[in-house]
Amino acid sequence: MQNLAPIALFVYNRPEHTRRTISYLQKNLLAEESRLFIFSDAPKTDADKAKVDEVRQLIKEVTGFKSVKITQRKENLGLAESIISGVTQLVNEYDKVIVFEDDLLSSPFTLRYFNEALDRYAKEEKVMHIGAYMYQLKAKVLPQTFFFRAATSWGWATWARAWKDFEPDVDVLLNQFDKKKTDRFSIEGTMNFWKQLQGFKAGKNDSWAIRWYASIFLKGGLTLNPSISLVNNIGNDGTGVHSNKEDMYHVRITQKPVTQFPSEIKEDQQAYQAIKNFLKNRKGNFLQRGVRFVKQLQVKYLSKK
Repeated sequence: MQNLAPIALFVYNRPEHTRRTISYLQKNLLAEESRLFIFSDAPKTDADKAKVDEVRQLIKEVTGFKSVKITQRKENLGLAESIISGVTQLVNEYDKVIVFEDDLLSSPFTLRYFNEALDRYAKEEKVMHIGAYMYQLKAKVLPQTFFFRAATSWGWATWARAWKDFEPDVDVLLNQFDKKKTDRFSIEGTMNFWKQLQGFKAGKNDSWAIRWYASIFLKGGLTLNPSISLVNNIGNDGTGVHSNKEDMYHVRITQKPVTQFPSEIKEDQQAYQAIKNFLKNRKGNFLQRGVRFVKQLQVKYLSKK
């Protein structure tokens, strides 16, 4: 396979997560032919410095790729700005990019999936994003891959032609929504996407991902997704910037290659219903929600001690 997409890996202060993420990437079939670009953000506080230094020492020793280029930020950008600037840099140079954060374990076939999809839909303007993560869906029969409206951020890829429509200004985004769009955007109220967008406006989160999804949605774009996940997020252990300690999004990574892609560029209604059902029931019953809430409070309390 020629003209492989560059891989952008964003790291910060989690050496063990970073080590595992890189280890799984190295086992990908196309790793040795791929260029890896590692973006290391600078410590936000003195308390982060030791772990950031440990991560930076670790990434200096990375091998197993066609090339490895490290960018060490001199000032703390924060996750959102780090990703936005890194992605922009690489799509401007290579016209496409594959994006990983430091807490994602991948299938041996993940890079192959990304590159095949990037080639297949390179000129399809409506296809704006390729995701590798998928919830543990209970639908009995789904195609290997399908189109959906929402963009997952745990391992993804895009093209320069799509990224140019990323709108970072949340006011520009919010002003384009009406009640009908808000309902569609939030998968009929089953996911808190709208709340996340409002939360960014209020300064409660610094998410690039919710603005990227909103940009895709308002443009009428679609995202390609696998029915069985090619990535598992190990950052939902309380260590992530925007994540709590929880296991509802834990998945089994497929060990089989993706061999089928949709030819018709439209949202798959069966997959949409399966995802909507998952999101609606993901938190369990009242008792299960209460237990999870108490556990999250305990993690926050212990992290402050």
